[in-house]
Amino acid sequence: MYFFNALPGAIAEGLIWGLMAIGVYVSYKILDIADLTVDGSICTGACVCAVLITNGVPAWLSVLIAFAAGALTGVVTGLFHTALGIPSILAGILTQLILYSVNLSILGGKSLQAIDARSNTLLLHMSNNPGAILAAGAIIVVVIICLWLFFYTEVGLTLKSTGDNPDMSRAQGVNVNFNKVLGLAIANGIVALAGALLAQYKGSANINDGRGAIVIGLAAIFIGLSVSMKIKPNFVVSLIGVIGGGIVYYIIYNFVVLLGLKTDYLKMLSAIIVALFLAVPYLKGKYFETQKSKRALAAAAASHAGGDTNA
Repeated sequence: MYFFNALPGAIAEGLIWGLMAIGVYVSYKILDIADLTVDGSICTGACVCAVLITNGVPAWLSVLIAFAAGALTGVVTGLFHTALGIPSILAGILTQLILYSVNLSILGGKSLQAIDARSNTLLLHMSNNPGAILAAGAIIVVVIICLWLFFYTEVGLTLKSTGDNPDMSRAQGVNVNFNKVLGLAIANGIVALAGALLAQYKGSANINDGRGAIVIGLAAIFIGLSVSMKIKPNFVVSLIGVIGGGIVYYIIYNFVVLLGLKTDYLKMLSAIIVALFLAVPYLKGKYFETQKSKRALAAAAASHAGGDTNA
């Protein structure tokens, strides 16, 4: 009964993390870049939003500014990678380390900034989970529509081609470096947007909020795509699947907590989920490859035996 009572909260938080996973999807699946900036940019979005709201800025405007701040973190990673030639994974790690100090400065040297839900009008809050689900759902719909419209423009299509085959795109006159910076800006802007919503939902921004965010995002992606790709493999369905993956992840998260697993092991659980979803396709392919080889050897042996009999 307690699990079902906690379900609306799990769905609300799952929607927010699903939105974050869409940002990870843009960098990981579309750009083919494993961007570790997200562990810092989600916290940047939360910190910016919390500080602005406590200083009297409307929640909706705070969210937009948080998105812009997140996009700027993506630009920094993109420039580290494209202008300075730093490998993308290392570029993300460097930006993430820089953001820890930046986020601490945004919070005024404190590790936490509380948001008083009673004295501020928030877009969503954990005290009203049905309202939070509706608000988060509406924002997600807007984000998905904007991404769908953008990725079918000329710029969006060249960005997709950059992720698919950068060498071919460069040969066709596409500015690959610009597209990488733009894609990382969009991805981290969405991640920071999710961070801003998370800060409002929880009523606080913590300097450690972003730790392990990339793992949660990847878990949501693999869970969601394992289902959505079997339904209809297109862009919008994939994004909806990622959101569903975020919800499923947080329902599992809450269920595991109710079973009595220590919260210290939850990050490890997330990593194991991602490892399983990464390993299963590989192991499945190896299995079918082995079976195919065995059938080919058996067929060759049967053919050879038949030839000897005829002789």
